[in-house]
Amino acid sequence: MPQPDMSSRQCQWIGQGSALKHFAVYDGPTQSQQHIKPLHWYVACRLVLEGGFHPDDLKPRPPFSVTRRGGRNLIQFDQSTATGGEATVFGGLKTKNVDVVITKPQLGPVLAVSCKGMTGAFRNLTNRMEETIGECTNLHITYPALVFGYLFVIRANSPSVVLAANDIAITAEDEPVEAVIRFHSALGELAGRRGIRDDISRYEAVSLALVNVRQRSAGRLVTGFPRSDSPLHIEKFFTTLYQRYDERFVYGAPNLKSITQRLEWSPDSPALANHADRLLDYEVRLAST
Repeated sequence: MPQPDMSSRQCQWIGQGSALKHFAVYDGPTQSQQHIKPLHWYVACRLVLEGGFHPDDLKPRPPFSVTRRGGRNLIQFDQSTATGGEATVFGGLKTKNVDVVITKPQLGPVLAVSCKGMTGAFRNLTNRMEETIGECTNLHITYPALVFGYLFVIRANSPSVVLAANDIAITAEDEPVEAVIRFHSALGELAGRRGIRDDISRYEAVSLALVNVRQRSAGRLVTGFPRSDSPLHIEKFFTTLYQRYDERFVYGAPNLKSITQRLEWSPDSPALANHADRLLDYEVRLAST
């Protein structure tokens, strides 16, 4: 089986652990976005396999092809179909390049995820809020029905890893520093948009995750923060996106169901039979047998 190429410009099929490990250990310039690109790929692939969205509707396009046979949807791994880049979305204030976007014919963008990562200078975290609020507001002005998610990852630098106090995210006891706690509270105020008439400056789903950078556990999520009952816990992120999407575009518009309904994959799909070891942290949306 070919291994994912982290230096590629095309979307690769990778798991969460591989994407976050790359983020944790990448030592190149962050301006290139190469430290966070694999996370874009992970999100895009998960939206197909777990979310049931057709890969043709995504940008970047994941490396899958879909065939319809006997009323079943079969999905196959096909790296030649993958694309890279970001989607340019027409916002109310300006056009915006968004990391992962699902676009439906006749409807435009229906679901999007913005992935951000920070490797240091954590006292400046709250300065990100203006940019974060502006991005959400800009897109919701034009597309109030858009289901928008914000996924933020932070390198969990500890005093044993870095020396500069400004670059420390967790204490020696693995507790988040005050700047990270404040950022978590601020992001919580931006989450939870449920209806299209709600505040357009709020995201439908927001997640914050601390990524371990210690050599033996690089790429693993720091447990305990956010707490499992936090609305920002990463396990709630994708579930919330799917719920909001179905409420608006499937249940809320039954006449468009043929366009908007999420797909279910046949259990005997080639991608699932031949590459099961890539599916480590979520369940595939399978059709009942």
